[in-house]
Amino acid sequence: MNTAATSFPERNAAEVADLVFAREAAAPEVVARRARQRRQMYIGQVASYSLGASVLLLYAYDGAISMGVPSLFWLGGLLIIGTFTVLSEAGFGDRFEDHYLTVFQISAHTALQVVFLLAVPTVGVAFLAVLFLIFAFGTLRMTSSQAMVTWGLTTCGLVVVFLGSDLPIGLPVTTRLQRTASMLCFVLVIGQCATLGLFGATLRKILYRRSIELKAAYQRIEELAELDELTGSYNRRCIMRLLDTAIEESRHASTPCAIALIDLDWFKRINDAHGHPIGDEVLRTFAITIFANIGPADCFGRYGGEEFLLLLPGADGGAASRMLDRLRQIVADLDWNAFSPGMRVTISAGVVTLRDNDTADTFLVRADRALYSAKAQGRNRVITD
Repeated sequence: MNTAATSFPERNAAEVADLVFAREAAAPEVVARRARQRRQMYIGQVASYSLGASVLLLYAYDGAISMGVPSLFWLGGLLIIGTFTVLSEAGFGDRFEDHYLTVFQISAHTALQVVFLLAVPTVGVAFLAVLFLIFAFGTLRMTSSQAMVTWGLTTCGLVVVFLGSDLPIGLPVTTRLQRTASMLCFVLVIGQCATLGLFGATLRKILYRRSIELKAAYQRIEELAELDELTGSYNRRCIMRLLDTAIEESRHASTPCAIALIDLDWFKRINDAHGHPIGDEVLRTFAITIFANIGPADCFGRYGGEEFLLLLPGADGGAASRMLDRLRQIVADLDWNAFSPGMRVTISAGVVTLRDNDTADTFLVRADRALYSAKAQGRNRVITD
């Protein structure tokens, strides 16, 4: 009589977790996995009906019910399972979000219990107990609207049984065998409810693990959204946000703050002479060099094209100027011949420190002015404003 409960393996919980997060795309591997999971569920249901029919067989052997009841009950269950198995193998349920067709399964199994409750009221309590198991199974997959629908249908069936008839619903306990069968009814229902409870615990673990994985994935997405794809430095939107933060923190803590606008000298000539792929490699190499030679608190981002912005929180004008001159020398001393024989790459930089009346825009304007001065004076140099 334990009809709708199944012995779900742990991996089935992943499918329920998929429904919690979002509807999965109907990729071939997903469809195949769903079909495999449904087969496992149907096997569990066959086992449940077999156990239930075995208990009914004990009642029949003792004479409490007809010998045909266990067979009819088992065949009725197999008919329901077989119908849904055929639909499953045909891929009918895959077009729906709930590919298990939970509402229809619950309705069918509940209807079977009500029919046998009306036909064999002397063991009716056993059939009633199974209704709790059926709904315990359903709550693992049903939405609130589905729960209301199945609850309403079941209520109608119970109204017919309790208010529409005077059947003496009971559970035989006259003989030792009847008491044993009655005990087994509840033992099986409780045992399968416990199995569903363990499945729920497994589901919670999987949901927790999925949430950790999603959090890590979202964090990675956020990181990628902040980075320049070519150089791995911060993109313009992110570096401008960090500039606003650096200005605010500098004023709040009354500490100095410097920035540098850096430009690769004659970069257009490099692209024209050697091609854009070489130009991209030059930009990547330059960015890696800067990352390797700045402090952990410093922020480096691509301001646009071959221009980069370096934030130096806590640095005064002298320290910032010395750092940029050191970076300039490192870049100039790199062996660029690997990209093209005779290639030489240098940088120019404009360095400025934060003033009391500076906004982010005026701060950048001053740095841009200093950079323009460095270019006007021959490039490959650092100018401090």
